[in-house]
This record gives sequence, structure tokens and C-alpha cells, in this order.
Amino acid sequence: MTKKQRAVAIVQALELEYPDAGCSLEYVQPYRLLVAVRLAAQCTDARVNKVTPILFERYPTLEDLAGAKASEVADIVRPCGLGNTKARDIVAMCEILEARYGGVVPDSIEELLKLPGVGRKTANLIVGDIYGKPAVVCDTHCIRITNLMGLSDSKNPLIVERQLREILPPEKSNDFCHRLVFHGRAVCKARAPKCDACCVCGLCAFGKKAALGG
Repeated sequence: MTKKQRAVAIVQALELEYPDAGCSLEYVQPYRLLVAVRLAAQCTDARVNKVTPILFERYPTLEDLAGAKASEVADIVRPCGLGNTKARDIVAMCEILEARYGGVVPDSIEELLKLPGVGRKTANLIVGDIYGKPAVVCDTHCIRITNLMGLSDSKNPLIVERQLREILPPEKSNDFCHRLVFHGRAVCKARAPKCDACCVCGLCAFGKKAALGG
């Protein structure tokens, strides 16, 4: 079985195991997902989902956030950590969205990367979840688990993204990354992977070694 064939088999197994997996950040408008993802850096999605309703109640529109004082936004988002930095990025991001893009979140990674606080992980999530384009969100779960599976062999997010794009079915790649988050939380935990309970153990390089007692 080639690496590409194994990747397809892993995708299919995870689809059966986590049929409803998707982005765990709650949002109703594209720009709000962009804001939520910025807040999620070094913070849990659960905490972000508690903070964003407060933030958007105070600033209900993109225009409101674009005109907000970063210091006041920081007071609200501080529970997510790095409050001052994230607040500055969010306000500046909204200002640019309003002034340069007519309030519409860009649909390409290249344009998204021009926004303050937006890296490739965030840009991939937006083009995948909002616009349904092929995307590979290389967060810590994705990098760690695909390394264990033998689908990637680097800790560098950009290298892993490129490696996965070569072997994943494009139309499945975004949801695959979401499923890795669920799998990482439930089974393939960083400190103690539960290989005996893993739906892809027989397809995983690490899992095969574990089964042999290696």
C-alpha cells in the first residue's frame, strides 16, 4: 500500500469514527470565525466560545470592532491570554477588512495572510470552513498525529502542510484535520496514545510498532 493509499484509508476510517466532526469554534459570520481563531491561539476552544458572545454583544458588527479601542477589547478577551496583542490584531484586522475588502473576509490564503495575526493555520481554516476549498490546517494535533501515522515527517507546519497536500484527497483534507483534533483529544493523546482503542491502528506506523510491543 502506498502512502497515498494509506492516507485515503485513514481518512475513511476517521470519517466512520467521527462522522460529525467539524470546527469546534462557534460563529455565525465569517469575520467572527476569524476573530475566534485569533483568540484560540494558546487557548482552548471552549474558553474562546465563552468569551466571544461577550465580545460580540459589546461589538455586534464588523464596523463596531473596527472602531473599537484595543484596550477595551483587551479587557474582554483577556481570559483567552495575550489580551493586548490579540486585541490589537483583532481591531486592526477588522479595520483592514472594512477598508480594503468591503467587509468581506478574503477567500484565498494569500490575501488572508496579509491580515494582522493571521498565519497559514488560520488562513487554511478560513478557506476550508467558510469557502469549502481544499485546506490543510496544521495545528499541533495534525502535526503530531500525522507524524505518528507516518504521513508526515516534520515538525514544521509548512512542510507538513505540503506533505499532506500531496497525499490527501483535496475535498477531504479540511475535515480530515478537524477529525484529527477529535481523535487527538479522545484517543491519540500526546502523553499516552490509546493504540488499542484506535480505529486506524493497523494503518498507523506508530500503532503497528505498539501492537508488536516496539
